[in-house]
Amino acid sequence: MSTPSSLASGPEGPHALRPLLDTVLDALDEGARARGGPLPPGGPDAVAARVRAAVGDVLPDQGDPGALHRLVRALAEGAADPADPLCAAHLHCPPLALAGAADLATSILNPSLDSWDQAPAASELEALVTQALAAEVFGGGRRGRADGSGPAALITTGGTESNQLALLLAREAHGAGVRLVHGANAHHSLPRAAWLLGLPEPVVVPAPGGTLDLAALDEALTRHADQELRHGSGPRGPLVVAATAGTTDAGFIDPLPEIAALCAAHGARLHVDAAYGGALLLSDRYRDRLAGLDAADTVTLDLHKLGWQPVAAGLLAVRDPHDLAVLHHRADYLNAEDDTEAGLPDLLGRSLRTSRRPDVLKIAVTLKGLGRSGLGRLVEQVCDRAGEFAALVHDHPGFELYHPPTISTVLFRPAHATDDAVAAVRRRLLTDGRAVLGRARIDGRRWLKATLLNPHTRPDDLAALLKLVEGNTPR
Repeated sequence: MSTPSSLASGPEGPHALRPLLDTVLDALDEGARARGGPLPPGGPDAVAARVRAAVGDVLPDQGDPGALHRLVRALAEGAADPADPLCAAHLHCPPLALAGAADLATSILNPSLDSWDQAPAASELEALVTQALAAEVFGGGRRGRADGSGPAALITTGGTESNQLALLLAREAHGAGVRLVHGANAHHSLPRAAWLLGLPEPVVVPAPGGTLDLAALDEALTRHADQELRHGSGPRGPLVVAATAGTTDAGFIDPLPEIAALCAAHGARLHVDAAYGGALLLSDRYRDRLAGLDAADTVTLDLHKLGWQPVAAGLLAVRDPHDLAVLHHRADYLNAEDDTEAGLPDLLGRSLRTSRRPDVLKIAVTLKGLGRSGLGRLVEQVCDRAGEFAALVHDHPGFELYHPPTISTVLFRPAHATDDAVAAVRRRLLTDGRAVLGRARIDGRRWLKATLLNPHTRPDDLAALLKLVEGNTPR
């Protein structure tokens, strides 16, 4: 028998959880049926009213035995469902059932990866998985050397944290004067990280057509070196060039081999934000699109995008593990020096966070459960669906396609529509709860964005999405 004060773990945990899991699953089903589509209808005011009605008094004097069912149902009814084929706005993936089940186990066991005695097995699992993924990024699956000098990786909350850590490592390796150079197509977290870390104003390189301009990058790197030499101090250290493998707006991949060559020629450090595109490594058909990635010093990956993980599941892969030494931190109650010398693993250097859940479990279960071939097939399925949707758009006289997809994002717009009309059709579909599309501005024009991350999307779903847009476009 489960009571509100029953524990999720311990001897009684399974008996307490089983009826609650049935309650949650029933509430999720009821909420999804009440929603009836990819997004709740009515817009923000209607959704807020339904949530307020379901919650009532947030902190009543007496507990409500129906709280779990009522609030889970309300959340499900008011959710954006990334598993719905018509929910295609963002890099917001439908999580695998396998990963969701593993995430439940993480919540129940509740390890905290700030000291070994709170997470004995989880700390070892994290070490194994991060080493394997770092080897995948930098060495085609070849593991690090026995002396620990091979590539390494850290688990993060996602691309933003990974990008911040990459710039922090660059600053500590090359000094506070190190300067970020990024394309105009870069993720907003990169210039924001430079600001947070007190770095000089970044150099922004044009990205015509959505990818970083090589001639402009070469000019920026040359100009920086000339300015430093002219002031008589010599270069203060390499610039940090941030390239992108999978832009947020269009899924484009910067020319990584050429960027890596320019960085090598100018002595610049290279970071690649592959939060979206990094999972292409798992596909035999698409991994060549990441040629040059292994030349980077640091790489951001994000498996709650093209990896079908519940949030959060980020990673920062680092070519030189010695760069991570700057993260070492001592707190006597967590990693006392004599404990470390006695053989207890020191976990504080694996993150800037202290309390930290083992998000590695769901990643490990997914990697082990599906294997390279299974995950590669999922990657290929969504990329193939994007190609099919782009073909539908291209062949339809009423629509304009921006560019064939590089990964699984398609930019399109109704032909001859104004930018205001493009924005209006998106908001109309959102308000009605019938479809969830994103928006992007490229080359001075507004585009609808479909990011296909559901490997079970069918061709008729794609046709239905296009028909919905056509039918709701202002004439």
